[in-house]
Amino acid sequence: MPENHNLQGLTSDLRIVLFQPDIPGNTGTILRLAACLGLAVDIIQPAGFRLDNKSLRRAGMDYLERAAMQLHDDWPAFEAWRKTEKRRLIVLTTKAERAYTEFHYQSGDCLLFGRESSGVPEFVHDVADQRLTIGMAQTGRSLNIAMSVAMTTGEAIRQTR
Repeated sequence: MPENHNLQGLTSDLRIVLFQPDIPGNTGTILRLAACLGLAVDIIQPAGFRLDNKSLRRAGMDYLERAAMQLHDDWPAFEAWRKTEKRRLIVLTTKAERAYTEFHYQSGDCLLFGRESSGVPEFVHDVADQRLTIGMAQTGRSLNIAMSVAMTTGEAIRQTR
């Protein structure tokens, strides 16, 4: 059973999913964003840091206590939960053709973002219901994950509210 933190009072059924995040500051920022928008964040472990890390707290500030976070021990545990909940898996990746702005989001979608260091492994791509990308200038390799989460989640909220 996944560990739950503060899942009451959510304003949207969309979920932000972080696959084995590497950088505590980014995760803290994403948790703060989610707390402010009334969204839940699923974290698929192992993370590259302790979830009580000081950097995580610095980026999330006092919002961490209000963040709705669900921890999953590993990928199989998350997948079992997602299938039981009948939620679509939308993977954000630089290895997709379809733009995040050209997709029809639905309530309950899980928006999954990969590790900062290595993205999302192929076995995650293989089960995705959709793979989306954020278009960038050719000189850009990738955006900061917290920026990607904010952009994509904003579009998903706009469409589902």
